[in-house]
Amino acid sequence: MTARVLMVQGTASSVGKSVLVAALCRIFRQDGFDIAPFKAQNMSNNSYATADGFEIGRAQAVQAEAAGAEATVDMNPVLLKPEADNRSQIVVRGRPVGPFEARAYYAMTEGLWKVVTEALDRLRSRHEIVVIEGAGSPAEVNLRDRDIVNMRVALRCQSPVFLVADIDRGGVFASIVGTLALLSREEASLVKGIVINKFRGDLSLFKPGVDWLQKRTGIPIAGVLPYWHDIGIAEEDSVPLDRRRALWRRKDYLLDIAVVGLPHIANFDDFDSLEQEPGVRLRYVEDGDSIEEPDLIVLPGTKSTVAGLKFLRRSGLASELIDAARGQTPMIGICGGYQMLGTKILDPESIESETSSVEGLGLLPVVTVFERLKSTHRVKGRVLAENGIFSAVTGSTVTGYEIHMGKTERSGGRPAFLLEERSGQPVRLEDGCISEDGTVAGTYIHGIFENEALRRSVLSFLAARKGVALPGHESASPDAISQVISKEQRYDRLASRVRANLDMDLVYRTIGLAPRR
Repeated sequence: MTARVLMVQGTASSVGKSVLVAALCRIFRQDGFDIAPFKAQNMSNNSYATADGFEIGRAQAVQAEAAGAEATVDMNPVLLKPEADNRSQIVVRGRPVGPFEARAYYAMTEGLWKVVTEALDRLRSRHEIVVIEGAGSPAEVNLRDRDIVNMRVALRCQSPVFLVADIDRGGVFASIVGTLALLSREEASLVKGIVINKFRGDLSLFKPGVDWLQKRTGIPIAGVLPYWHDIGIAEEDSVPLDRRRALWRRKDYLLDIAVVGLPHIANFDDFDSLEQEPGVRLRYVEDGDSIEEPDLIVLPGTKSTVAGLKFLRRSGLASELIDAARGQTPMIGICGGYQMLGTKILDPESIESETSSVEGLGLLPVVTVFERLKSTHRVKGRVLAENGIFSAVTGSTVTGYEIHMGKTERSGGRPAFLLEERSGQPVRLEDGCISEDGTVAGTYIHGIFENEALRRSVLSFLAARKGVALPGHESASPDAISQVISKEQRYDRLASRVRANLDMDLVYRTIGLAPRR
């Protein structure tokens, strides 16, 4: 079996490629096909652990979920995780091969091309349709000879391309026409449809522009997709955080959750399910902002823990966090955020920085030592904490994933969780730490808030402290029915919206197939 292919490229980064690929994966699945997503090279600190313990971009894991497929490393064979403006950790076939400056990475791309093509060929041999996502723009002329993710991929498998542009930022006509003008004739011949994304307003007023664009390019306009505020699925990088600022001003909230906006924040989708809970405002506290008086503070994961600590001290947020903890404000650290809550971080081999030892915030009795071996696992376990923020769900099951470098030893407090399964293998390992009073907790488990019982328990704990009742939380039982729609419902809702605004007849004609149901 050699799968049909369809590629989604964009005129720029963050135009909506990842979400559109997820929608197409769900639509094809609904229509009776075996689907897989693919992105040759991803640049993101939002990553995910596959069932067999490899690391891929979070967006491809989401797309695999939408497709009803198990996420595999072939879906994203090359991942770049930025550590600084000009340096990234390079992950090849799910394993880190080291930090590289941009010039050194681009010198590697010819060797990585074989990794990319072999992964795509394997996917095509196992599935009926592969939906391929590009990266950034295919019109970066200075990088064309080192391309392993855009038009070179399309040319190799002769994939039709749908070009996506973001009208919300303005300049949509110039971005589309300019992109096409910078492609070679062979590349441009593969573009079979144009998608205009994030449209607001009266579509009838935009029709003359659509007609002009189709006449000017000779390429069908496959759809004009509205700007949706409530997609509710994980996005690829931290750019979507910018779009959330308007939500922070909302007044109709009962609980205020502050996430510290670290410079190299990782896996910020850990908090999407909190953000979607009725009565909850989730805001990101960045340089120049004040913590204020939230009901919960979260220190998220980060690609650069030591740099994150330096940022906290430079910005003054470190002292605010310490004062908040002393004032009994509940606080949770995840992955790098957990490491920061400890007393010390040691890096004797200069794995993350040239700083061999740095003081943590001192809010949990743990010490972290960075190691070269990276822990990448899907995990399953149960809550151990018997007091404080997790106390109402002691003994309940939690699932998630670990992606971290470093080992953390606890000298006090209590373990937060007991891991019982790691990458499908039985284990018995304590994870995390919770303070004696139960208000400060840390864990290496990403995705803990996707566990409904735990999430709702935490929110109920916060609501009780504040003396408020959250919608749908009248019962303290972990089995209370959530008002938050499930992931499957979110994917189906996204697919329904895209079907209503995208010419799926054109899509199917382009790949030479027809829906089966």
